[in-house]
Amino acid sequence: MRQMLLAILIAVGFAFGAGAEQNGEDGVAPQIEAVIHQQMQAFQGDDYAAAFGYAADNIRRMFGTAENFGEMVKRGYPMVHRPAEVRFGAMRQDGGAIWQRVLVRDGAGAFFSLDYLMVPTEAGWRIAAVSLKGAPESA
Repeated sequence: MRQMLLAILIAVGFAFGAGAEQNGEDGVAPQIEAVIHQQMQAFQGDDYAAAFGYAADNIRRMFGTAENFGEMVKRGYPMVHRPAEVRFGAMRQDGGAIWQRVLVRDGAGAFFSLDYLMVPTEAGWRIAAVSLKGAPESA
């Protein structure tokens, strides 16, 4: 089910890709990293309304409420809900979409690699999808 959800989110996210290509100039990385960092801080404080605010419209429509979104993250992405350590990796453009690699260590010490699909909006960068890539090759 989670893989199907991610596939849907990625497909919807590509619809936003054309704008991302135009905004791929230098200076974007700090903005994108800040959005991801702020969302993770909101999760750590169980502030699901704030975390939901960093989600793109496709995510907001899919989950409907901040509470539904928060429950999905708690159950499906516990390493994002309560990260012990977060590192930002490479950013890449793929077909007009901007993907940010994020390395996360959970409370048990396990490392995970996630790709965040970022889309530009009038309100700033928003997260349109997160794809769990598993354990990174080197932590």
